Amino acid sequence: MKLYGYKRANGAIGIRNHLAVIPASICALEVCKRVADSVEGAVYLENQHGCCQIGPDLDLTAKVLINLGKNPNVGAALIIGLGCEGINTAMVAAEIATTGKPVEYLLIQENGGTMQTQAKGLAIARAMATSLSQMQRSEISLADIFLAVECGGSDTTSGLSANPAVGYASDKVVDSGGISMFSETTEFIGAEHILAKRAVNEDVARRIVNFVKDCEAKANTMGVDLRTGQPTPGNIQGGLTTIEEKSLGCIYKGGSRPIQGMLDYADMPDKKGLWLMDTPGQDIESITGMVAGGAQIIVFTTGRGTPTGSPLAPVIKVCGNSENFKKMQDNIDINAGTIIDGEKTIAQVGEEIFREICEVVNGKYTKAESLKHREFGIYKMISTF
Repeated sequence: MKLYGYKRANGAIGIRNHLAVIPASICALEVCKRVADSVEGAVYLENQHGCCQIGPDLDLTAKVLINLGKNPNVGAALIIGLGCEGINTAMVAAEIATTGKPVEYLLIQENGGTMQTQAKGLAIARAMATSLSQMQRSEISLADIFLAVECGGSDTTSGLSANPAVGYASDKVVDSGGISMFSETTEFIGAEHILAKRAVNEDVARRIVNFVKDCEAKANTMGVDLRTGQPTPGNIQGGLTTIEEKSLGCIYKGGSRPIQGMLDYADMPDKKGLWLMDTPGQDIESITGMVAGGAQIIVFTTGRGTPTGSPLAPVIKVCGNSENFKKMQDNIDINAGTIIDGEKTIAQVGEEIFREICEVVNGKYTKAESLKHREFGIYKMISTF
């Protein structure tokens, strides 16, 4: 199957052509929402942060907003700030503009308030969207694909069917010269030694193990044992009994290829292959981090079912069992329960997932996309005072 995408000025490849309307802080969120809702092809990011944050949290929010604007699925960006928030709106816009894509920014306090800023934003967004609508796709290769894999609402079938099948598809992307990534450090616990054995060198192996240790140590300083919160109540209802059991099933979604590196939240890989990213176990924050890292497309496995989508990257849902696939047909794209049912092999469902990835790359809507599921959240590391 031939693949087609949008070639950006900096050589990056997008599989969607969004106009991203980005609030520098929650204070500008409503204006961004009104602008995006009025312009075809525009999406907004429901940023809850950017004001009264300090230190690493403020820096992280800025990095995430910048890197999301740089994501190749974004064809143009409009950044709107209030004007007195911790995030520097002009700086965010300037950093995104280094990609060569059209970028503009507005400050509510300098443009007569929300109504006048909204009017100016609508004029800018309409012009940007019109220009984007005239862009044509051109032929690309599998080596241009950046896949991220996620799991949530896991049960006993996730690690037996959905995750191994997605791992098969992940291996095909990597073998074709592309990038694949998975995350959720809290769900490596008990399996980090297995991932470390797949690292390309000792430094990467140490980073994998240390990220898990640091994650648990940070929780311990707050009097919390992460292992008491994993598996979650939903996981337990689905038959998972220990964090180790959950983790051993989770890591199957990353396939079997060598791990090139362990990235900080929202960082971008610097070469092809399979990567890990340090994210929390919360699905939406994890996906946001990987899309900020450059992922164009997400494959999300689940046993119990989930509707989660993303504003910028299409999310393909894969269910581990036929029963919950039938219960959530509104939201699930592929039934990997056929493996449990004995109807198909892991490889056969893996090929089905890979074909679906290719079709979505070429423009097919996922169910999350068609229903406009655009869940969004940025990881918050520390409390503010």
